[in-house]
Amino acid sequence: MNYLAHLHLGGQQPAQLLGSLYGDFVKGPLVGRYPADIEAAIRLHRRIDVFTDSHPRVLLAKARFPAERRRTAGILLDLFFDHCLALHWQDYADEPLQVFTTRVYGVLLREPELPERLAFVAPRMAAQDWLGSYREFAVLERVLLGMSRRLSRPQMLDGALYELEALYQPLSEDFRLFYPDLQAFARMQIDSA
Repeated sequence: MNYLAHLHLGGQQPAQLLGSLYGDFVKGPLVGRYPADIEAAIRLHRRIDVFTDSHPRVLLAKARFPAERRRTAGILLDLFFDHCLALHWQDYADEPLQVFTTRVYGVLLREPELPERLAFVAPRMAAQDWLGSYREFAVLERVLLGMSRRLSRPQMLDGALYELEALYQPLSEDFRLFYPDLQAFARMQIDSA
């Protein structure tokens, strides 16, 4: 999953929100690098990724992409699923998306010691409302362009937006059938911690 889903699934406390994002920016063993509650949220982020990558509905969704796209299908699916979540937020969350994203941005902007790359990204994320902007399919083009700049072979994402557009309906259905399972998994993980 991408940023929005991890934030939605990882818990509502500030440390949980931070750890939900840190999971994309912090690699390797944790063992006391961060406060215990943030590390717990990073571990949850990692478990969510493992659950997602092995879920039959996600495997089916990845298989919908052409064979030459399979190496980047997971990235595209994460991004598209965040679009679906933002678009249908009211079906999965109790608070309005704008209230949620404003709270997340506030937590990020008040944190003085974000991991280096997140510290660079967080102000732009808030100023440009990255999380809320996922509602608009057209925004995915800008996100894909930014992602391609970070790849060693940027051409790997050429034409990806058109493929997402062509697969819009079946991938939307895949999300609708998968996300409740992911929500239940995340809740179970938080409750058992």
